Amino acid sequence: MKVMEIAKAAGVKPDTVRFYTREGLLSPARNPDNNYQQFDAEDLRRLRFARKARQLGFSLPEIRSILNQADDHHSPCPLVREVFEQRLQEVEREIRELNQLRDRMKSALTAWQAMPDGTPDGHTICRLIEHWDEPACVNGFRE
Repeated sequence: MKVMEIAKAAGVKPDTVRFYTREGLLSPARNPDNNYQQFDAEDLRRLRFARKARQLGFSLPEIRSILNQADDHHSPCPLVREVFEQRLQEVEREIRELNQLRDRMKSALTAWQAMPDGTPDGHTICRLIEHWDEPACVNGFRE
């Protein structure tokens, strides 16, 4: 298979195939007649695997480690579980932080509705940001 053919078979763009080839995840042979890269069924299997792993949030180095373990005939499943559990914890932490940010943004927007526009006066830059979290600002701007 050529780049376009394997890309179509795996449901990715040709640039993805080229990227994974440069990164060493795919090992195409060279056609001696035209020097084109020739991908085989194993490359297609690895490409599909890498695409699915990326969809689950695995990084390129993690995918490389998984493939290396499989290439060495060692089960990568324990590594996959460990990395995935850590990644899930990170995602849950990021979601909590994003929820907190959303709540702060909503609170600021509510406070800003009651606050007048201000002009920088040497003491302030933007009163909306500088005073949004002051309790008196929820009911109106305070000097």
